[in-house]
Amino acid sequence: MNEQTGRAAASAQLDRLLTYLGQDPGNVALLTDTAEAAVDAGEADRALDLLDRAAAIATPDARSRNLAGLAAMHAGQFDRAADTFAGLLDGGADDPALRFNLAWSRARLKDEEGALSVLDDASANALPQAAALQVQLLHSLGRVDEAFDRGKHYLGIHPEGRALAAAMSVLSIDMGDEALAAQCAAKAPGHPDALTTLGTLALGADRATDAVALFDDALARNPDAPRAWVGRGLAYLLSGKVDEAPANIDRGAAMFGDHLGSWIAAGWAYFVNGDLATSRARFEHALELDPTFAETHGSLAVLDLLAGDADAARERVKIAQRLDRASFSAALAQALLRAGDGDVATSRAIIQTALHTPIDGNRTIAQSLARLGMDLSPDG
Repeated sequence: MNEQTGRAAASAQLDRLLTYLGQDPGNVALLTDTAEAAVDAGEADRALDLLDRAAAIATPDARSRNLAGLAAMHAGQFDRAADTFAGLLDGGADDPALRFNLAWSRARLKDEEGALSVLDDASANALPQAAALQVQLLHSLGRVDEAFDRGKHYLGIHPEGRALAAAMSVLSIDMGDEALAAQCAAKAPGHPDALTTLGTLALGADRATDAVALFDDALARNPDAPRAWVGRGLAYLLSGKVDEAPANIDRGAAMFGDHLGSWIAAGWAYFVNGDLATSRARFEHALELDPTFAETHGSLAVLDLLAGDADAARERVKIAQRLDRASFSAALAQALLRAGDGDVATSRAIIQTALHTPIDGNRTIAQSLARLGMDLSPDG
């Protein structure tokens, strides 16, 4: 039975039970059964109303409370769902599904530590969706080595776990294991995270057109995927559609919140489009998030130089190189300082040429700088 057929059958069952309920509105067992059918039929709000009616007649049992938690999850009321599942767990109920539902609800409330605290190894070993969530939580919290080790372990237990494979494809990109990333993405066809991984791999191989198509597909399935927004913006830069890049990268950066590489990429995307004021605003936002990221200082050094403040540019270059001697943007600023000897007009002419001249056969400096946004690890 496919999902559509199952939903139709559940709707038919719900209609029958509602008819019975009209004849016996105070029947608690019937109210609960009808609420369960409402959840199956995709009518979570109606299920909650039915369960509230039942609770007003008699104290809910464990089944009713768990059903209320599920209905709240489906209705997007994650605070109510989390409170309900936590109460059941505190009351002695304990199984992998309950722990997963509690962890999922807390994760949707951005309580990642709280979610991880209830998602034990037994749950992850028992349920592939619990394993996937544990990997995602550890990844998001910056515990990438632990996430990677556990994820590889769970892949052996749940070889058909689609969500787990998709989560591991994303993590493998950040861990620099492109082979495993591709392997895991192949196990999760159509999953938005897997599509994003494939798009990122295509982007890294300079297959910008393929990357755009993959990111488009990922965003059609999940418009709340920051990696796909940033990736599509970078793919637009690489494909020469520079005017479409800033808005995409901006949206992804805003969703990420504190990912430095995406804000730097956004800054360079605006730079390429000639909007130096917005470019500076993005770089300065990155600086507020973390003053120890070398590329931020190097990027601002380029803007300082073009604004005619060579002294400020030199100071920022010093800071950037002290933080990271391999900083690409600092090297660019240093080269401009030396070539132009601090002269704004000369520096502008040099950088306008450099921005659009391939430096390695097919990639311009602007595209190389924007690719900083491809480092999507928590520390990037």
